[in-house]
Amino acid sequence: MAISEADSKLLWGRAAGICSNPSCRADLTALLLESNSYNIGEMAHIIARSEDGPRGETGGGSDKYSNLILLCPTCHRHVDKSPEGTFTVEQLHQWKNDHENTIRHRMSEVVYENVEELKREVSNLLTENHMIWKEYGPQSEVAKEDPGSNLYKIWNLRKLDTVIPNNQKIINVIEANMKLLDTDDYKAFLLFKNHATSFEANQYCRLSSYTLFPETFSEKFQ
Repeated sequence: MAISEADSKLLWGRAAGICSNPSCRADLTALLLESNSYNIGEMAHIIARSEDGPRGETGGGSDKYSNLILLCPTCHRHVDKSPEGTFTVEQLHQWKNDHENTIRHRMSEVVYENVEELKREVSNLLTENHMIWKEYGPQSEVAKEDPGSNLYKIWNLRKLDTVIPNNQKIINVIEANMKLLDTDDYKAFLLFKNHATSFEANQYCRLSSYTLFPETFSEKFQ
């Protein structure tokens, strides 16, 4: 049994493409311009698949998201090659949980004095997302000119390591500054939040349809 695409995407998205070792935090999606592909990190098993592997147990560990942690190659090798007991199952679960919680709550404590500062921050995040979509998305020039290119691989990774985390940052920072919004701003935010939630869900399990990006949000915040 191999790691499923759904579990792989869930792990990458929740870790934002960053090594889960608290003393590392390496970016795991370094673009290799020569080959137009990615040098990515590794999905490590917390409990080894085989009983006699690192942190092995009777019956072996599963290939499911719950038994996986995203690490850089160096940390993966160090964790698995160290003497038994150096890195425990509980410790790796703690690394994973702490890291994913940090990613999920980034910018949730940032408070601004006025709505202009808030909108400037949101605009910067939206701009980064838009540039990634324009450069690598299905409507990019390269995708249109060469439908058979592997650009979709870069787009799929960038959705997980940048776009989805940026969307969560936007939700967090706006919710931390709700008092600055007027009624129209608030309505636009709710539309965006609905889009961001369904967009993320669609990456992990293909939906028949999901809410598209609301232009009213861009008009209000960008």
